[in-house]
Amino acid sequence: MIGLRFTDFIPSDLAGSTFEKLLDLFKELLVHTSGDVSEALSWLTELDKQYKLTNEEYGMADFIQDLIDKGYIKNPKDQDDGFRPSKKMEIAIRQKSLEDVFGKIKKSGRGNHNTKSTGQGEEYTSDLKPYEFGDSLENIAISESIKNAQINHGIDGFSLTNEDLEVRETYYQSQMSTVLMIDISHSMILYGEDRITPAKKVAMALSELITTRYPKDTLDILVFGNDAWTIEIKDLPYLEVGPYHTNTIAGLELAMDLLRKRKNPNKQIFMITDGKPTCMKKGKKYYKNAFGLDRKIINRTLALASSCRKMQVPITTFMIASDPYLMNFVEQFTKANQGKAYYSGLNGLGEFVFKDYKHNKSRRPR
Repeated sequence: MIGLRFTDFIPSDLAGSTFEKLLDLFKELLVHTSGDVSEALSWLTELDKQYKLTNEEYGMADFIQDLIDKGYIKNPKDQDDGFRPSKKMEIAIRQKSLEDVFGKIKKSGRGNHNTKSTGQGEEYTSDLKPYEFGDSLENIAISESIKNAQINHGIDGFSLTNEDLEVRETYYQSQMSTVLMIDISHSMILYGEDRITPAKKVAMALSELITTRYPKDTLDILVFGNDAWTIEIKDLPYLEVGPYHTNTIAGLELAMDLLRKRKNPNKQIFMITDGKPTCMKKGKKYYKNAFGLDRKIINRTLALASSCRKMQVPITTFMIASDPYLMNFVEQFTKANQGKAYYSGLNGLGEFVFKDYKHNKSRRPR
């Protein structure tokens, strides 16, 4: 008689499982430290002392060596300023941000966004149409086509011709050009609340979503403080807040310039901020007013919102502050653009960005 013998479970790869757990923590710490490997490792060492993350068989020295051997950080021998995250690590951080912010989204073969118009796409409508030259053979309705062949030619002399074929209609898949504006003014770290880290994580998640699931879309990322400038996706983990005011005007002007160069019919701006505009440039000089709502600055900002509306570029504002003093300005700004505004806490920011991105991508292309 054949039986089963049970023994104590002995994990086959304790070091491997410990490495994965430490790697997840390390990636999170790198975002908080703006890519400073030494500081992140210092924090991780303190966490290890407090919570016993490692053991005698696998310690922090082993983890650091594995980071080097597996290509997550660059060997300090090749760098004058110590360890640096590698390209592999930057991708891993974006993937983790996507999972953390948007949930574990399964990749589809050719992820694109649906509109209410029919055309070449992947998601079927309930409609059928006769086959025409150029239609994808993947969309042929097999059952309906065979039924047509039986009716037209009979069962005994069965044949299937082009006239018998029917294809399923699919939703037209649009393309979208998005500019993501991130406020890096000093207020993003004031009052003991870290607002820049969630903003960075959302930006990394959105960039990873677009590049992997919607590769036909474009995403430009810019930051704005006293001025505005573009950054690359690979720069996001290293983004830091500066001693800046909030020049929303410069950010909007740059966003409009970027979108004018894009050929996609659908365009949009996402703006993540926590405060009112307090700065604008007049010639080579800065005009600043951090107290109250300055009419010169506000009027210019509202004028740009109207200009975006005329360009058919909706602006979705994510206000990550609950100050009721700012709500009046945001409402004026949203009305001028006919866009949207969310007064989001830090925890719900990613969910709002993701849902609105998907919704805007489903619009009928102009």
